[in-house]
Amino acid sequence: MYIVINGGGKVGEYLATVLLQSGNEVAIIEREANVADRLSMVLQGRYLVIRGDGCDSRYQEDAGIRKADVFVAATGQDDNNLVSCEIASRIYGVPRCIARVNAPKNQRIFRALGIEAISSTEMIANLIEEETLMGSVSVVSSLTHGNVVLTELSVPRLSDTVGKEGMLVSDVDLPENSLIVAVSAKDDIEVAGEETRIYPGDTVVVAADRDQIPAVRTLFREL
Repeated sequence: MYIVINGGGKVGEYLATVLLQSGNEVAIIEREANVADRLSMVLQGRYLVIRGDGCDSRYQEDAGIRKADVFVAATGQDDNNLVSCEIASRIYGVPRCIARVNAPKNQRIFRALGIEAISSTEMIANLIEEETLMGSVSVVSSLTHGNVVLTELSVPRLSDTVGKEGMLVSDVDLPENSLIVAVSAKDDIEVAGEETRIYPGDTVVVAADRDQIPAVRTLFREL
């Protein structure tokens, strides 16, 4: 995979090291010259270090964002992480954007915009590695000896398509060979039926062929 990381501090360096050791290609965008120089000397593998602001589309372009499989915002500033993820997702259509969240109260903002918000550095690395091993991300489970994967997805809290009145599960235009099997709102979860509705902020569990997961994720991000 090709992963672009915004932020080359301790978190970014750790992520880059783990991902490079697993044979991935990594590009890091770092604002501070001394940090960028250090990364250029200590990292090993197929990597690229760009000195610049990851919230600027020009530097994302330099980092090869158009071919990125995953974008990770790992700076110490939540607002920078949010902006850089929005650029990567909305302008360049990166399939998956993950943000480090330094203040837990900000997680709901990221998730409302369809950005995965994680506070644990190790968890971010594990999630990306999971994609390498299983071919999809946010995997709940891969059904035994099959190509069907269960994955959790969030309905954007600011979704105009779903709206306050909600949307019937049967009206969601899912790709072929994919199905919403359960819906969770707050602490309640129910098996999806003909009358089940989804609302902004809900979490759904989708069963789909492995190769349909990227399309399913894109659909929910754009609801």
